Amino acid sequence: MTMNVAVLSDIHGNLEAFEAVLRDLKNTRPDAVVCLGDAVGYGPDPEAVVQLLQSHGIPSVLGNHEWALKQPDHLEWFNPSARRSLELTQELLSPEGLRTVTAWPKTLLVEGALCVHGCPPDSVTRYLFELSMEELPELFSIYEAPVCFVGHTHQLLWVRWDGDRGRVGRFQADALTMDPAARYIINVGSVGQPRDGDNRSKYVLWNTESSTILVRRVSYEIAKTVEKILALGFPRINADRLW
Repeated sequence: MTMNVAVLSDIHGNLEAFEAVLRDLKNTRPDAVVCLGDAVGYGPDPEAVVQLLQSHGIPSVLGNHEWALKQPDHLEWFNPSARRSLELTQELLSPEGLRTVTAWPKTLLVEGALCVHGCPPDSVTRYLFELSMEELPELFSIYEAPVCFVGHTHQLLWVRWDGDRGRVGRFQADALTMDPAARYIINVGSVGQPRDGDNRSKYVLWNTESSTILVRRVSYEIAKTVEKILALGFPRINADRLW
């Protein structure tokens, strides 16, 4: 059966961006939606974002920001502004919200695709761009899924492996048709803090029959989010990055 799956990541407490994506999902009407973690951190509305994920029945994997809330010693991995953002995030989360995000699994399987925040098979902290071409044969040998979706970099990117050679590319257009004989890692960009030169929210739609990835770009009220970030005392860089 053909499935259209919406894959989103890195909401980062940006309620306005997430609400805009949810409105867009009403138009695209996917059969399933999955979140790749970092729903919190940097942004002013972590509790509201977590509640929306729950009320819409959207499963999520653990991101590195949720991992740091679960394992406080992991805070040392973050730079000072990100660490301060997480301290404020923890204050803004209810006890139930904190329990929810720290209970997320590291991975999910959705229609045969592996979903992980950072890098397959189950890293919440490794960035996809850290991979070298020489590492691809070993990486693809340790998990079986033909498609893996990741976030973490806040950028759109894909890795293709045909069993012999690898290729890395950026989305030059808003659609990618995958070779059914190859395997892919798809970096889906960011809903709440994109870092690809386009300040619109990003998520992707995966059609399981046509093996296509469609990028969705969604505008939202950036100024409103910026105002809340500054009012709550988050580091100014969190606001500046949104423009």
